[in-house]
Amino acid sequence: MNDFEQSHGNSPVKFRWREKTIMVVEDVRTNHMLIDRILRRTSAKLLWAMDGEKAVQMAKENENIDLILMDIRLPKMNGYDATREIRKFRQDVPIIAQTAYVLPEEKGKVLSVGCNDLLTKPIRKNELLATVSRYIDKDKYEEFINTMDNANE
Repeated sequence: MNDFEQSHGNSPVKFRWREKTIMVVEDVRTNHMLIDRILRRTSAKLLWAMDGEKAVQMAKENENIDLILMDIRLPKMNGYDATREIRKFRQDVPIIAQTAYVLPEEKGKVLSVGCNDLLTKPIRKNELLATVSRYIDKDKYEEFINTMDNANE
């Protein structure tokens, strides 16, 4: 089975993103491998950009990108500038910033440059799946959150 089933309590939630394309912008190979390992099981098509300039180029060349996971600290062009550039021609694609540096002003800054959300590093599987699901699969997001709430009762 290629669908990623995440279980909480007695209610598994299946993430099936076969028709979705996610671009992961990450320069640290181990971080990319972790994200890749989590998302590959959802059957989503994954693209990888190792720096901000490549992310902008790939976003221009691939109109079918459904979501971008954007690291903030990148070589050549940082995630803030890459997001600003992508927003010039792609206002519709959700961009989720990912960073280890989460001061209170950081969230405001990532939102002000055009990111839709923020994930903190180290990346946690449930948080990554829930956040991605919120933007590309709203029904599964609500189901996932409900099962997590029920498991915590």
